[in-house]
Amino acid sequence: MTTKKTGYLLGAVAGVGVMAAAVAGAGIQLPSAQAQMPAGGLIKASTVPIFAPPPGAPMTFADIFDRVSPAVVSINVTSRAEAPSLRQIPGLPALPFGGAPRGGPQGEDGDGQSGPSRRPTQQSAGSGFFISADGYIVTNNHVIENAETIKVVLKDERELEAEVVGRDEATDLAVLRVKGGRGPFPFVNFENAAKPRVGDWVITVGNPFGLGGTATAGIISAYGRDIGETFVDFIQIDAPINRGNSGGPTFDVFGRVIGVNTAIFSPSGGSVGIGFAIPADVADSVTKQLINGGKIQRGYIGATIQNFTPESAEALGLGDQKGAIVADLSPGGPSMKAGLQVGDVVVSVNGTAVKSSSELTRQVARVRAGDLLRLEVIREGKRRMVDIRSGVRPSERELAANSNEPGSPGGSGVVPGAPGKASVLGMTVGPLDDAARNRLNLPAEVRGALVETVDQSSDAGTKGLRRGDVITRVNDRAVATPADLTAAVDAAKKAGRSSVLVGVLRSGRTAFLPIKISG
Repeated sequence: MTTKKTGYLLGAVAGVGVMAAAVAGAGIQLPSAQAQMPAGGLIKASTVPIFAPPPGAPMTFADIFDRVSPAVVSINVTSRAEAPSLRQIPGLPALPFGGAPRGGPQGEDGDGQSGPSRRPTQQSAGSGFFISADGYIVTNNHVIENAETIKVVLKDERELEAEVVGRDEATDLAVLRVKGGRGPFPFVNFENAAKPRVGDWVITVGNPFGLGGTATAGIISAYGRDIGETFVDFIQIDAPINRGNSGGPTFDVFGRVIGVNTAIFSPSGGSVGIGFAIPADVADSVTKQLINGGKIQRGYIGATIQNFTPESAEALGLGDQKGAIVADLSPGGPSMKAGLQVGDVVVSVNGTAVKSSSELTRQVARVRAGDLLRLEVIREGKRRMVDIRSGVRPSERELAANSNEPGSPGGSGVVPGAPGKASVLGMTVGPLDDAARNRLNLPAEVRGALVETVDQSSDAGTKGLRRGDVITRVNDRAVATPADLTAAVDAAKKAGRSSVLVGVLRSGRTAFLPIKISG
């Protein structure tokens, strides 16, 4: 508050002085510029501002930096795995972020002997900050993941070893604690109540490219950015952030932590002024749980979901309905036990509207294992309620491993009829026989129509369908044969629809795509 008021008042006083000078000069002839020019030919420009800065624009960030920078540390990591120098975010191109490389791979093991059986050591660096006087530090998970040794460098150039207290892959947060060292350590606090507005000033402090203690300033550009991460609505900021800033704090003008820097949008690899920070309330909650128990537990319903887009809503005749569509069910999971079905469109959870798959995932994750979740779904054009008892969400690695295993896309249970082939939606489809199942490594219970050829000029070709895909659903209908697919498209035509919502199984995973009906 002092910084903002002081900056504004000083500018206001200076502005009054300039105005008074202008008034006093009225009617007085001033010397020519040539007569005023010194012998060297240079004119000194006045350093006094000619107008007052608007409220909220600091004249300097120096006071803020002096106060908060002692709590910010550089984090140096030695690892045997790939150094965390790049941070890829699904859905955005080229998002390198994270530890700044600190030298290339070393060719020797720790004992100085060549070790072909072990990966060479790699050095990387990131940022972090103390959140307590007894040495707890917040950083990003991707900064310290796979670390063999971690050392933190304080502003006073002390170098201390640190150990991992806990980490959470889902939010990309981790907590460290320094070993030894004389405390108490300078620390900063998360700000969970008063959020700066879009357009307010912020300052970031970190270790970009290994240059510790670097400050940059900018403004908050937006809140609630969904950049492909599951559990975080990111803050978008325009303060320059680069490699090595990962895990560093973003401060408001009062020196309070409002976010943890974690990613940038960068087609070139450098800062283009678009950075993303984990909001303070999320970081505060997760880090407290990591400190208290070392592990985060989230709710889980055992369903793979995707965004229900306007095109998908149009294909189903649901107007501007938003939500998330169920693409797959985990066998024996909470959703399957409760009767949720593939193709259901989830529009609310416990009375709270769902606008996207990310919102649904976050709402489910907030509950505890055993809690009841009441999902409002649209099935076959009608709304109904499905009550699901939450389970415990597996780790991200377990989920990734399971998603790579071929499985049932919520099979229709329909016995295939006469096979045959069909030309529909710009594709030639045939029966999914045993030979095709073996070739595609699909379980016997999977039913569908096998895509054999795709006209690349068709909407199906434009949307990326290809040979080997399996069509399992069209709108509200399960597909077991090419004839089922043709019938479902014909029914949509008769209903006056211009497109259909197609469930496509590929590599063991199902996705729904709106496909235009040609002709």
